[in-house]
Amino acid sequence: MKSAIAILDFGSQYTQLIARRVREANVYCELFPWDTPPEDVLALEPRGLILSGGPASVYAPDAPHLPKYVLEQGVPVLGICYGTQLLAHHLGGHVARAEKREYGPAQIQFVGPENPLFENLKSFDAEPSVRAQDRSQISNLNVWMSHGDSIATPPPGFEVLALSANSPVAAMGNLDRGFYGLQFHPEVVHTERGADILRNFAIEVCGCAPDWTPGAFIEQAVAAIREQAGAGRVVCGLSGGVDSAVAATLVHRAVGDQLTCIFVNHGLMRRGEPDRVVHTFRDRGMRLVPVDATEEFLSALDGITDPEQKRRIIGERFIRIFEQQAAKLGEGAGSARFLAQGTLYPDVIESRGPERQTAARIKTHHNVGGLPEDMQFELVEPLRYLFKDEARAVGEALGLPEGIVWRQPFPGPGLAVRILGAVTWERLETLRAADAILLEELHAVGALRGETQQALAVLLPIHSVGVMGDERTYQNVVAIRAVTTEDFMTADWARLDHDLLARISNRIVNEVVGVNRVVYDITSKPPATIEWE
Repeated sequence: MKSAIAILDFGSQYTQLIARRVREANVYCELFPWDTPPEDVLALEPRGLILSGGPASVYAPDAPHLPKYVLEQGVPVLGICYGTQLLAHHLGGHVARAEKREYGPAQIQFVGPENPLFENLKSFDAEPSVRAQDRSQISNLNVWMSHGDSIATPPPGFEVLALSANSPVAAMGNLDRGFYGLQFHPEVVHTERGADILRNFAIEVCGCAPDWTPGAFIEQAVAAIREQAGAGRVVCGLSGGVDSAVAATLVHRAVGDQLTCIFVNHGLMRRGEPDRVVHTFRDRGMRLVPVDATEEFLSALDGITDPEQKRRIIGERFIRIFEQQAAKLGEGAGSARFLAQGTLYPDVIESRGPERQTAARIKTHHNVGGLPEDMQFELVEPLRYLFKDEARAVGEALGLPEGIVWRQPFPGPGLAVRILGAVTWERLETLRAADAILLEELHAVGALRGETQQALAVLLPIHSVGVMGDERTYQNVVAIRAVTTEDFMTADWARLDHDLLARISNRIVNEVVGVNRVVYDITSKPPATIEWE
């Protein structure tokens, strides 16, 4: 890769959003933990380095430090939040505890010299007559701040490029060296023109070519899979969703008949899905082995109410079944050495994967933190650093059917983590019926491609009093959740039409036996997650 950016991760929950914004500019980038051996980072031959934010203070004794090679490569460097403070601290500036912590929206004012990082930001939205004039006439930008420390004095050779009411150095730069620092977060959607700032750094400052596309990703992923797998056999855990479908298609393109897809029906899927998955992928010419393990999973989950324990149990059961099936493909238990999964980056970051120990664990995903330590497989995860929308773009480029590419997101543990409390067959059937009504009504009005990116029903572990047929009832409560999101790292609740919600509620109460109340979840992410467990 001759035109790339390396991003060093210092533990921010927003780090992957930096990569997302750079990729949106069609520039290739990779993420590395801050303490990755220099030779691994430099093997990318990056034309620029981005230092992410993080929760630490530069003065803390155990704080992540700035690797020495960063300042010695002769390439541009962009620090963001904690990354900026590291630049200032290591280059002779002064970082101090802010008198007033900034968290949330702020407005910065551009000052200092013209520079390529902020090129065309000040006058981009102005009338042509204004654009031709001095850009200082449009000098403010709404941004997102999240920091306790701040830069009191920039390092020698740096100039202040922007300030805010609480940050005297909201942006700084050494234009000769191509070193820049931003106290705010350009990667989040709350920062106006943040994507343009990161694009300017990658293309205008670093000189990267905007040539990274889904087609380019496919080419690179296929080559990487061939190199990793060699002549070895690969099994792929296929769920029918876009993530595993894209992963399976990439692996199939790379190694052909060396791939065997294994579809495990754990009894926790939505109505009608097991049959659809089997027919769809057999029609695409892939070798597919279906396994009905409903009884095995329900037995393992009997009496389990803790969601983390559910995920670990399900993750381990999946692996054991994959191992059993892999042993049947050839001679001996080691006949298939590789396991392909459709793991996406939100799974990794929320599970605090091994390369992100500085980030807090939100929940364990069955295909990341839920994997058993004695697993026999080496993982093949071509989508590990992609967001859902990026995986969909790759799926479209691969020619996958629309029904697969735009299938509603569904967690690997299935309905087990949409049933709060114990999982039983009766409760599964209740939730399956409610979920089918929800998706049917949303599909009928086109909401699944417009008003919401994910919708789900949740069976609560409570009963409520109701009146049906002039008689008192004491039955289940179903929660409905629908969200809008760009990246699934943050989300807002969907403002669905009230008449639509009324139809959904009325149908569930009248058609699903044992339910007498429906509620609508109006919580954003954060503080909530998209799923309830």
